[in-house]
Amino acid sequence: MSARDASAAHHPADRTTARLTASVEPAVTAAGYDLEELVVRAAGQRSVVRVVVDRDAGVSLNDVAELSRAVSEVLDADGDDMGRSPYVLEVTSPGVDRPLTLPRHWRRNAGRLVTVAVGPERDREQVTARLLRVTDEGVVLAVEKGGAKKGQVRRTVGERTVAWAELGEGRVQVEFTRPPGHRDAALVATVPEGEGADDDEIDDEVDDEVDDDLNDEHDPSGSGGAQ
Repeated sequence: MSARDASAAHHPADRTTARLTASVEPAVTAAGYDLEELVVRAAGQRSVVRVVVDRDAGVSLNDVAELSRAVSEVLDADGDDMGRSPYVLEVTSPGVDRPLTLPRHWRRNAGRLVTVAVGPERDREQVTARLLRVTDEGVVLAVEKGGAKKGQVRRTVGERTVAWAELGEGRVQVEFTRPPGHRDAALVATVPEGEGADDDEIDDEVDDEVDDDLNDEHDPSGSGGAQ
Protein backbone atom coordinates (compact mmCIF):
# COMPACT_ATOMS: atom_id res chain seq x y z
CA MET A 1 0.00 0.00 0.00
CA SER A 2 1.41 3.41 -0.95
CA ALA A 3 1.67 6.29 1.53
CA ARG A 4 -1.13 8.04 -0.35
CA ASP A 5 -3.39 4.99 -0.14
CA ALA A 6 -2.58 4.55 3.55
CA SER A 7 -3.48 8.19 4.22
CA ALA A 8 -6.77 7.81 2.35
CA ALA A 9 -7.60 4.72 4.39
CA HIS A 10 -7.51 6.75 7.60
CA HIS A 11 -9.25 9.92 6.39
CA PRO A 12 -12.81 9.75 5.03
CA ALA A 13 -12.34 12.95 2.98
CA ASP A 14 -9.29 11.44 1.31
CA ARG A 15 -11.20 8.22 0.58
CA THR A 16 -14.00 10.24 -1.05
CA THR A 17 -11.52 12.19 -3.16
CA ALA A 18 -9.69 9.04 -4.22
CA ARG A 19 -12.94 7.26 -5.12
CA LEU A 20 -14.34 10.21 -7.07
CA THR A 21 -11.04 10.64 -8.89
CA ALA A 22 -11.21 7.01 -9.99
CA SER A 23 -14.79 7.56 -11.20
CA VAL A 24 -14.29 10.90 -12.92
CA GLU A 25 -10.90 10.37 -14.57
CA PRO A 26 -12.13 7.91 -17.25
CA ALA A 27 -14.78 10.42 -18.40
CA VAL A 28 -12.20 13.21 -18.51
CA THR A 29 -9.70 11.04 -20.38
CA ALA A 30 -12.35 9.86 -22.86
CA ALA A 31 -13.08 13.50 -23.69
CA GLY A 32 -9.39 14.06 -24.51
CA TYR A 33 -8.21 15.82 -21.33
CA ASP A 34 -5.84 15.17 -18.45
CA LEU A 35 -7.32 15.27 -14.96
CA GLU A 36 -4.85 17.50 -13.14
CA GLU A 37 -6.63 17.65 -9.80
CA LEU A 38 -9.89 16.79 -8.06
CA VAL A 39 -10.66 18.42 -4.72
CA VAL A 40 -13.72 17.94 -2.51
CA ARG A 41 -14.43 20.44 0.26
CA ALA A 42 -17.35 21.02 2.58
CA ALA A 43 -19.45 24.18 2.19
CA GLY A 44 -22.20 24.18 4.79
CA GLN A 45 -24.69 21.39 4.08
CA ARG A 46 -23.27 20.61 0.65
CA SER A 47 -19.95 19.76 -0.97
CA VAL A 48 -17.94 21.61 -3.60
CA VAL A 49 -16.21 19.36 -6.12
CA ARG A 50 -13.45 21.15 -8.05
CA VAL A 51 -12.14 19.38 -11.15
CA VAL A 52 -9.06 20.82 -12.88
CA VAL A 53 -8.44 19.67 -16.47
CA ASP A 54 -6.00 20.51 -19.25
CA ARG A 55 -4.76 19.33 -22.65
CA ASP A 56 -2.13 20.31 -25.22
CA ALA A 57 -4.65 22.15 -27.41
CA GLY A 58 -5.83 24.26 -24.48
CA VAL A 59 -9.28 24.53 -22.91
CA SER A 60 -12.05 26.76 -24.25
CA LEU A 61 -15.31 28.00 -22.76
CA ASN A 62 -17.31 25.40 -24.66
CA ASP A 63 -14.88 22.71 -23.53
CA VAL A 64 -15.40 23.35 -19.83
CA ALA A 65 -19.18 23.57 -20.28
CA GLU A 66 -19.37 20.26 -22.16
CA LEU A 67 -17.03 18.53 -19.74
CA SER A 68 -19.09 19.84 -16.81
CA ARG A 69 -22.10 17.96 -18.15
CA ALA A 70 -20.13 14.72 -18.52
CA VAL A 71 -18.61 14.97 -15.04
CA SER A 72 -21.98 15.92 -13.52
CA GLU A 73 -23.51 12.74 -14.96
CA VAL A 74 -20.75 10.66 -13.34
CA LEU A 75 -21.27 12.32 -9.96
CA ASP A 76 -25.06 12.01 -10.14
CA ALA A 77 -24.65 8.29 -10.79
CA ASP A 78 -22.38 7.90 -7.77
CA GLY A 79 -24.18 5.68 -5.30
CA ASP A 80 -22.17 6.41 -2.17
CA ASP A 81 -21.96 10.14 -1.60
CA MET A 82 -22.59 12.53 -4.49
CA GLY A 83 -25.53 10.65 -5.90
CA ARG A 84 -27.64 11.42 -2.83
CA SER A 85 -26.05 14.62 -1.50
CA PRO A 86 -26.26 18.23 -2.72
CA TYR A 87 -23.06 19.45 -4.33
CA VAL A 88 -21.63 22.23 -6.48
CA LEU A 89 -19.37 21.15 -9.34
CA GLU A 90 -16.60 23.42 -10.64
CA VAL A 91 -14.75 22.33 -13.79
CA THR A 92 -11.79 24.58 -14.48
CA SER A 93 -8.61 24.90 -16.48
CA PRO A 94 -5.37 25.45 -14.54
CA GLY A 95 -4.65 29.03 -13.57
CA VAL A 96 -1.26 30.71 -13.85
CA ASP A 97 -0.52 29.74 -10.24
CA ARG A 98 -0.47 26.01 -11.06
CA PRO A 99 3.07 24.70 -10.36
CA LEU A 100 4.89 23.06 -13.26
CA THR A 101 5.77 19.59 -12.01
CA LEU A 102 5.25 17.24 -14.97
CA PRO A 103 6.68 17.28 -18.52
CA ARG A 104 3.23 18.03 -19.94
CA HIS A 105 2.94 21.10 -17.71
CA TRP A 106 6.18 22.47 -19.14
CA ARG A 107 5.22 21.57 -22.71
CA ARG A 108 1.95 23.48 -22.43
CA ASN A 109 3.73 26.61 -21.21
CA ALA A 110 6.36 26.98 -23.93
CA GLY A 111 7.09 30.65 -24.44
CA ARG A 112 6.18 31.66 -20.91
CA LEU A 113 8.44 33.36 -18.38
CA VAL A 114 9.09 31.04 -15.44
CA THR A 115 11.03 30.88 -12.21
CA VAL A 116 12.56 27.54 -11.33
CA ALA A 117 15.36 26.00 -9.30
CA VAL A 118 17.82 24.16 -11.54
CA GLY A 119 20.92 22.05 -11.03
CA PRO A 120 21.83 19.07 -8.84
CA GLU A 121 19.26 18.51 -6.11
CA ARG A 122 21.55 19.61 -3.26
CA ASP A 123 22.97 22.64 -5.09
CA ARG A 124 20.14 24.22 -7.05
CA GLU A 125 20.09 27.78 -8.36
CA GLN A 126 16.91 29.83 -8.68
CA VAL A 127 16.60 31.37 -12.15
CA THR A 128 14.08 33.40 -14.12
CA ALA A 129 13.94 32.28 -17.73
CA ARG A 130 11.89 32.09 -20.88
CA LEU A 131 10.85 28.51 -21.62
CA LEU A 132 12.02 28.03 -25.21
CA ARG A 133 11.22 24.38 -25.82
CA VAL A 134 10.68 21.00 -24.22
CA THR A 135 12.42 17.80 -25.29
CA ASP A 136 12.32 14.18 -24.19
CA GLU A 137 15.39 14.84 -22.04
CA GLY A 138 14.34 18.11 -20.40
CA VAL A 139 13.82 21.81 -21.17
CA VAL A 140 15.72 24.60 -22.90
CA LEU A 141 15.61 27.93 -21.06
CA ALA A 142 16.66 31.44 -22.07
CA VAL A 143 17.93 32.71 -18.72
CA GLU A 144 17.11 36.36 -18.05
CA LYS A 145 18.51 38.94 -15.66
CA GLY A 146 17.23 42.30 -14.47
CA GLY A 147 13.69 43.60 -14.37
CA ALA A 148 13.38 43.25 -10.60
CA LYS A 149 13.00 47.01 -10.15
CA LYS A 150 10.63 49.40 -11.87
CA GLY A 151 12.10 50.66 -15.12
CA GLN A 152 14.66 47.87 -15.40
CA VAL A 153 14.75 45.97 -18.67
CA ARG A 154 15.14 42.22 -18.66
CA ARG A 155 17.95 40.88 -20.80
CA THR A 156 18.76 37.37 -21.91
CA VAL A 157 22.16 36.20 -20.68
CA GLY A 158 22.22 32.80 -22.37
CA GLU A 159 20.46 29.54 -23.09
CA ARG A 160 20.56 26.67 -20.66
CA THR A 161 19.53 23.07 -21.25
CA VAL A 162 18.25 21.42 -18.08
CA ALA A 163 17.61 17.69 -17.70
CA TRP A 164 14.41 16.59 -15.97
CA ALA A 165 16.41 15.24 -13.04
CA GLU A 166 17.88 18.71 -12.44
CA LEU A 167 14.65 20.66 -12.86
CA GLY A 168 12.69 21.76 -9.82
CA GLU A 169 9.08 22.88 -9.56
CA GLY A 170 8.45 25.79 -11.93
CA ARG A 171 6.19 28.81 -11.54
CA VAL A 172 4.81 30.84 -14.44
CA GLN A 173 5.29 34.59 -14.07
CA VAL A 174 2.41 36.92 -14.91
CA GLU A 175 3.28 39.28 -17.76
CA PHE A 176 1.34 42.27 -19.04
CA THR A 177 2.08 41.12 -22.59
CA ARG A 178 1.45 37.38 -22.71
CA PRO A 179 2.58 34.98 -25.44
CA PRO A 180 -0.21 34.22 -27.97
CA GLY A 181 -2.54 31.42 -26.94
CA HIS A 182 -1.91 31.69 -23.20
CA ARG A 183 -4.27 32.84 -20.43
CA ASP A 184 -3.32 33.76 -16.88
CA ALA A 185 -6.85 33.34 -15.52
CA ALA A 186 -8.44 29.90 -15.33
CA LEU A 187 -11.66 29.17 -17.21
CA VAL A 188 -14.32 27.85 -14.82
CA ALA A 189 -17.69 26.23 -15.40
CA THR A 190 -19.87 25.79 -12.33
CA VAL A 191 -22.82 23.43 -11.99
CA PRO A 192 -24.74 25.30 -9.30
CA GLU A 193 -26.37 22.37 -7.54
CA GLY A 194 -26.30 18.59 -8.04
CA GLU A 195 -28.22 16.69 -9.07
CA GLY A 196 -28.23 17.20 -12.82
CA ALA A 197 -28.15 20.93 -13.56
CA ASP A 198 -29.51 21.58 -17.06
CA ASP A 199 -27.52 22.93 -20.00
CA ASP A 200 -28.80 26.51 -19.67
CA GLU A 201 -27.69 26.67 -16.03
CA ILE A 202 -24.21 25.47 -16.93
CA ASP A 203 -23.88 27.90 -19.85
CA ASP A 204 -25.04 30.83 -17.68
CA GLU A 205 -22.52 29.93 -14.99
CA VAL A 206 -19.71 29.71 -17.58
CA ASP A 207 -20.58 33.20 -18.89
CA ASP A 208 -20.58 34.63 -15.36
CA GLU A 209 -17.25 33.04 -14.48
CA VAL A 210 -15.61 34.26 -17.70
CA ASP A 211 -16.84 37.80 -17.08
CA ASP A 212 -15.27 37.63 -13.61
CA ASP A 213 -11.99 36.32 -15.03
CA LEU A 214 -11.82 39.04 -17.68
CA ASN A 215 -12.52 41.70 -15.07
CA ASP A 216 -9.73 40.30 -12.90
CA GLU A 217 -7.28 40.33 -15.82
CA HIS A 218 -8.02 43.97 -16.62
CA ASP A 219 -8.05 45.00 -12.95
CA PRO A 220 -5.06 43.32 -11.24
CA SER A 221 -5.80 45.16 -7.99
CA GLY A 222 -8.92 43.01 -7.55
CA SER A 223 -11.05 46.12 -6.91
CA GLY A 224 -13.42 45.23 -9.75
CA GLY A 225 -13.74 48.90 -10.63
CA ALA A 226 -15.14 49.98 -7.24
CA GLN A 227 -14.53 53.63 -6.33
